[in-house]
Amino acid sequence: MHEIGKERYGKSRLFGSIGFMGVALVLVRFLKEQSTALDYLLVLTLLTIAVAFFVGKHAHSLKKETRHIQNDVTLFRHWRLWLGFALMQVSFGAFYNFFTIYETAHGVSMQMTIYLWSFGVLIEIGMLYFQGNLLQKNLLLLLQVGAAATVLRWLLVFIFAENLVVMFAAQSLHALSFALFHSAAISYLFHLYRNKALAQQLFSGISYGLGSLFGALIAGYVYEYFPEYLFLVSALIAALAFWCLRSYSLKTHR
Repeated sequence: MHEIGKERYGKSRLFGSIGFMGVALVLVRFLKEQSTALDYLLVLTLLTIAVAFFVGKHAHSLKKETRHIQNDVTLFRHWRLWLGFALMQVSFGAFYNFFTIYETAHGVSMQMTIYLWSFGVLIEIGMLYFQGNLLQKNLLLLLQVGAAATVLRWLLVFIFAENLVVMFAAQSLHALSFALFHSAAISYLFHLYRNKALAQQLFSGISYGLGSLFGALIAGYVYEYFPEYLFLVSALIAALAFWCLRSYSLKTHR
């Protein structure tokens, strides 16, 4: 954010999305044995370490004084905001862990499910690339729009799991529910707190860490006992996230 600004943040973040789509399109075709996944993980981990070492060694470090920045990241003061972030990722637990199983169980072929994944990531990449002007707007409003789009998305998956046209429409909402939401969250925290590094670390830990953990656990429990209601539960959790972000926004603008 210091170097490239929030307007260009998405253009750097989209490389992760490209890697994800590579997994969805290529790796899935070779995942016949568990050892294949483990070998892939080992090789890519070593490559990531090597590239990170190279970048860290040759990058110019920021010469800004950061040791005396006051810790102003207050989770309890802004608990609605942080709870909204966490609940959003909890709602994604069913999608990241069970979407392929859910769709194939409803008669959608594995090949078509791969296309659904890839389409969602393509839409995500497009939003990350072109979202710069949007991030000049009301960031809290963008967060609420992303949460509302997520509620709609999970409801569409719940009701129309076998309808491919609707499924592609639901996947197109990934642009709002992930790409725009993620960038708006990072941008808002960057301006909300002086200790920006800690704020981003907590966002990753609370949202993608705890949120993903509890999302996977809840989705697993629901799919075990009430599989037909998996994405309805996700929609309800996303609705709670929307309520948290909405009430935080109203409280902030009083």
